[in-house]
Amino acid sequence: ILQEPMAILPAKLINGGIAGIVGVTCVFPIDLVKTRLQNQRQGQQIYKNMMDCLIKTVRSEGYFGMYRGAAVNLTLVTPEKAIKLAANDFFRQHLSKNGKDLTVFKEMLAGCGAGICQVVITTPMEMLKIQLQDAGRLAAQQRMPAVMSPTKLAATNTVLSRSYNVGPSPAARPVSATQIARDLLHTQGIQGLYKGLGATLMRDVPFSMVYFPLFAHLNRLGQPSRDESAPFYWAFLSGCLAGSTAAVAVNPCDVVKTRLQSLSKGANEESYNGVVDCVSKIMRKEGPFAFLKGAGCRALVIAPLFGIAQVMYFIGIGEFILDQSPFNYLSA
Repeated sequence: ILQEPMAILPAKLINGGIAGIVGVTCVFPIDLVKTRLQNQRQGQQIYKNMMDCLIKTVRSEGYFGMYRGAAVNLTLVTPEKAIKLAANDFFRQHLSKNGKDLTVFKEMLAGCGAGICQVVITTPMEMLKIQLQDAGRLAAQQRMPAVMSPTKLAATNTVLSRSYNVGPSPAARPVSATQIARDLLHTQGIQGLYKGLGATLMRDVPFSMVYFPLFAHLNRLGQPSRDESAPFYWAFLSGCLAGSTAAVAVNPCDVVKTRLQSLSKGANEESYNGVVDCVSKIMRKEGPFAFLKGAGCRALVIAPLFGIAQVMYFIGIGEFILDQSPFNYLSA
């Protein structure tokens, strides 16, 4: 469990990594839907809701179209989730003498530290993933002449338009995360991969400040006694409930982050010059409810992701793997 002071760091990293891979594999199609719904503008809706988006994606892009961008997520989610969970554990133990009995403020402080640490991986991961996830939406807009002008789309991003499967040329091929990263590094340097860093911090720091204290208190309710751990199903449910609550709470920040990190735009889709400009334009043109776009999808993505993570910690997969490693036998 996260509060166990004797858990070793490598085991925490393994648990967080495995949980991230399993969780992303299960819920990635819903994450793709979330990105596409958040990027839709008023009057240009291609998708009516989550189910409509999933059905249209499968029809136009096939089953694997729902996993567009999954490779970069699966590659980077291991260090991202491992850093997040291990950093929270680290800060919790250093903010108290025994890793327990933290005040709510200190629990939020530990979550804040975890959120700050994880953005080193989260920002470039989200940056690359969003371009791949949103390409299908732009392609669908291109097939609707009343909504999308191919010349407008081609002009939106000269660096990446040649790679997207949404340009006017029939020979255009789907972009890869490696191509996007290479183009960004070549044209903008390392800061190109960290576009939207401020918005990512705005989302992930409050998320961790809500999630970790809420999970700790919910999980404590399932403990038979102070010295006993809650059963694994309680840890799973606590992770799901805390994750979905935190996800919905910070969804406005997630909408802003998604808009800022989307490099290619459709016709009549404005660009933004930072967080404040993005917030003001969304509020003025789409209203306050636009900040709740994709909230249901995000809750469905985050809930099992963190529920699975807590179960991995409960079972102790990382500890088992380390116990079976050759290095353990050699040191015995």
